[in-house]
Amino acid sequence: MDATTLGSVLALVGVLAGTVVAYLGKRSENALTGYSSLTDNLQEERDRLDRLVTERDAKIAEFASMRAADQAEIARLRALIIQLGGTP
Repeated sequence: MDATTLGSVLALVGVLAGTVVAYLGKRSENALTGYSSLTDNLQEERDRLDRLVTERDAKIAEFASMRAADQAEIARLRALIIQLGGTP
């Protein structure tokens, strides 16, 4: 094998190695982009669910206050029934 052939083989090996490195680098870049996108989507979904939970908690508090008012009205009406001689 002469020097020219050896140089050509070494150049081919270098080009192939560069191609492999570029391919693996692009795959890593795509993986990181996909991971970032997934992370962003999960954060948006978490924020949306946090808003829904906050809204639900507000509704529960509103219903609890309405229930307390209803219970007070029921107690008042029972007392009135008893006062008028009835049985509740």
